[in-house]
Amino acid sequence: MLPNPTLDQLQVFLTVAETGSFSAASRALNRAQSVVSYTIANLEAQLEMPLFERSGARQPKLTEAGKAMLEDARRILGDLQVMRARVKSLREGLEAEVSVAISVMVPSRAVVDVLHEFRERFPSVSLNLNVGELGMVMDLVLNGKATIGIGGAVLKQDDSIITERIGHSFMLPVAAPDHALARLNRPLTLADVREEVQLVVTDASGRTKGRDFNVLSYKTWRVSDIATKHQLIKAGLGWGGLPAPVMHDDLRSGALVHLDLDAYEQGEYAIYSMRQIANPPGPAASWMIEAFRTRLSHCPNQADFHAEMAELRDTAPPLAAE
Repeated sequence: MLPNPTLDQLQVFLTVAETGSFSAASRALNRAQSVVSYTIANLEAQLEMPLFERSGARQPKLTEAGKAMLEDARRILGDLQVMRARVKSLREGLEAEVSVAISVMVPSRAVVDVLHEFRERFPSVSLNLNVGELGMVMDLVLNGKATIGIGGAVLKQDDSIITERIGHSFMLPVAAPDHALARLNRPLTLADVREEVQLVVTDASGRTKGRDFNVLSYKTWRVSDIATKHQLIKAGLGWGGLPAPVMHDDLRSGALVHLDLDAYEQGEYAIYSMRQIANPPGPAASWMIEAFRTRLSHCPNQADFHAEMAELRDTAPPLAAE
């Protein structure tokens, strides 16, 4: 017959191992020492192996089998604590899981900060995170795969969705430093970019089908996501617009350069929180929305960003023109 230790036996075993003696364990558990000894003896009988070496030692010492069982006991009791915390949270109305869709336009530092604090505040709440492009964030909220969405591209109002502006971001045209456009070393015209390959993200949601935003070149390469576009631009395979948070470090390091192109519309891009009216967020999701609102309110605006980039250009060595 397979052993079937009780949670109480495992707790007593763990306490004896951690306090170093049966007497200390009895005090910690507020039980008689004889009860602690009896519990351990029953556990050893069930497992058919000794957990402590008792002969010739003033204090009980774990056997090799005891050391192995100790890790299992810690894991099992740890899982029990997680379950108890989750039950307590559910009784208090806290969600078991928060599903959130976040746009790549949201600064990664804000995302990391919010999720780090979320983990500390809501340790019993699981997180399901999706990163979306363009209309995908709204789609994930509409189809119920995300409890809340943090992003932009509210291209069409939907009566079943509540949207609130909580911040902003913006796109800037960039290229690798050795790209032909970067080497012109002057403000660019529409004619300059017409024959250069422009990298463009295709909206998998279909919400922008038939609509192009800031597509200025006759030659376009279409990719599925911002991350791929980012890497291809850095590799010199084309130019294109990237969210400021995505390319910030590359601009500072010189891996990318900002293109001075008036024809490229560089207005601020609103970031919204989105949720279904029929599916109001619980305490954890509501906290997350407010946390993003707070973080995004402190993000630099476009003027500050351009000032920082201008300072970098003034201190950088000039590129050689072809």
